[in-house]
Amino acid sequence: MTDDHSKIRELEHRNFRNDDFWKEIPGWSAVTRGEFADHKWQMKHSIRKVEQVRKILGSRLAEKDFNDILEGQKITPMNIRITPYIFALIDWENPLDDPLRKQFLPMASQFLPDHPMYLADSLSEDDDSPVPMLTHRYPDKVLFLPTTICPVYCSYCTRSRIIGGSTETIEKETYGANQKKWDDVFEYLLQHPMIEDVVISGGDAFMLTPAQIRYIGENLLKIPHIRRIRLATKGIAIFPQKILTDDAWFDAVKHIHKFGKAFGKQVVIHTHFSCSREITKWSQMAMDKIFQAGIIVRNQAVLQNGVNNHVDEMVLLTRQVGFLNIQPYYVYMHDMVPGCEHFRTTLREGVELEKAVRGTTAGFNTPTFVCDLPGGGGKRHVASYEYYDEENGISVWKAPHVKPGELFTYFDPIGKLSPEAQQRWGDEKIRKAMIDEAIKKAR
Repeated sequence: MTDDHSKIRELEHRNFRNDDFWKEIPGWSAVTRGEFADHKWQMKHSIRKVEQVRKILGSRLAEKDFNDILEGQKITPMNIRITPYIFALIDWENPLDDPLRKQFLPMASQFLPDHPMYLADSLSEDDDSPVPMLTHRYPDKVLFLPTTICPVYCSYCTRSRIIGGSTETIEKETYGANQKKWDDVFEYLLQHPMIEDVVISGGDAFMLTPAQIRYIGENLLKIPHIRRIRLATKGIAIFPQKILTDDAWFDAVKHIHKFGKAFGKQVVIHTHFSCSREITKWSQMAMDKIFQAGIIVRNQAVLQNGVNNHVDEMVLLTRQVGFLNIQPYYVYMHDMVPGCEHFRTTLREGVELEKAVRGTTAGFNTPTFVCDLPGGGGKRHVASYEYYDEENGISVWKAPHVKPGELFTYFDPIGKLSPEAQQRWGDEKIRKAMIDEAIKKAR
């Protein structure tokens, strides 16, 4: 028999915040629940500049924290864009350690030097792009990027090379909707009958207009061999108000879902909850609406140091999204992209976390922990490496059905290695010898 405390703890995943939490923000203390619920209000009042952070928070923001954020914008590869919903959920009494602040509002003090083996396009999406806006890596699946605009900009974004606008450190070639290029994508798909699965990402599908959702969805579903479409959006996690009040947008999604069913095809949503703090009653209301429409939702999280790399947090997140009728799908090792070394964890952490999470809930509601291999090897289970030099943080992988005969390497963050290993990484010749030795052992 368990005590009351244990019962409460075990049922924590069913409790969702439902207070007027945004009223704790000085600039929004008079905002009504009705105003906060409106998707237009959320977009209009999104935080886009550091100066807005100070103006909205007033005396709640310590001067040292403001300066830390200000300096962070000189380092980060991503601009600021945060919905009021997420901004108000940040613990402004301790922003440095808050998992939401870490994901969306970088501070200079958190940054670490980039890993020597980082790549701007870590997953080689551009190399595997036969036509603009399309990546074709797996035989029967493609990634379609119709826009580079998002409702929030995540500090850990794998596509920071094209998303989030130019910053003080990076010039980017971002793009919005372009029907001509979309049509080129459709033509490519028509010419490749092996392709059955299209992921519509970007950017974020939340930023496509209802007309664009219908145009893209209908054109894809009319291609005879396309069987599955996935709309990828972080929106449910960071902007649930759009689901609840933007009827035109949600009607467009329901339309292509129904259109697909008429052809015997699947249209689903893939979303992106990374930690339990993102989940509130608004999340539940949005998911109730989606579930009642018969649309399947799956979740893809990114493993992030100080955000979700603790067993209790990952178990809670897994149970929470399952309770919301979202199927936990993937947890990714963090990609080796610039400006993100402080987010990354070791491969060992990923392996041990999956061991801990597996068995805490039903198997179909347990995410698979994967490493999306640098160089375009695709997603591999975290324990499926060919060789792992844990001392020096070097793992070597094969992807036999994606790129036969090739070997791929992934590297643990240097800051989590022993002092001796860190010193070895500081010597370019020793570094190369270590990598060559690991590859030799993997062969």
